[in-house]
Amino acid sequence: MKLFLTSYLAGTKELVQNFLTQNDIQEILFIPTAANVEEYRGYVDEGIAALKENGYNVTILDVATTPHNKSVQTIKNSGCLCISGGNTFYLLQELKRNGLLDLIKQKVQDGTLYIGESAGAIIACPDISYNQIMDNKTVATELTNYSGMGLVDYYVLPHNGEFPFVETTAQTIKVYGEKINLIPLNNSQAVIVENEDFSILTEPL
Repeated sequence: MKLFLTSYLAGTKELVQNFLTQNDIQEILFIPTAANVEEYRGYVDEGIAALKENGYNVTILDVATTPHNKSVQTIKNSGCLCISGGNTFYLLQELKRNGLLDLIKQKVQDGTLYIGESAGAIIACPDISYNQIMDNKTVATELTNYSGMGLVDYYVLPHNGEFPFVETTAQTIKVYGEKINLIPLNNSQAVIVENEDFSILTEPL
């Protein structure tokens, strides 16, 4: 099981390049769904551009608008999944509503590479409710169960100390820091997971 969990894909471009090169990947399935309910979506374009600049073929799949059967088939055929940022609660709602969360979890456990950016990193954790200080959970009106994929047993906190999340990340650490195993990441850091082992790396300057 190999995962790359980051706050900001464009801010960890060299790290993700190294991760993908080591695993001989050319095709990436990119899921931008979390950004559907956000006013600012620039990071989606930046993430796609970063992958394309590094020479990867990127296929985009919005699971909220694509027919279920097509989403399932596209995910099944993918060797590398990249789920980008936005509202974590909306993302989880759409993946669960379309019956895709368990499919993705199984694919990753079976060896499909997983890149999670911000919301995409948080859904790899056991539960996403700790992110309600940073994200508005009311946009996910159908979501009643906040359990994530549980691919890791800790909780990634993206954008630590980064504008415009300085206050919300500090508040999240204050409220949840002693309750769960938080791993705060700034926008140039990533957690690289290989089976049971993980390391936190920082993008070279």
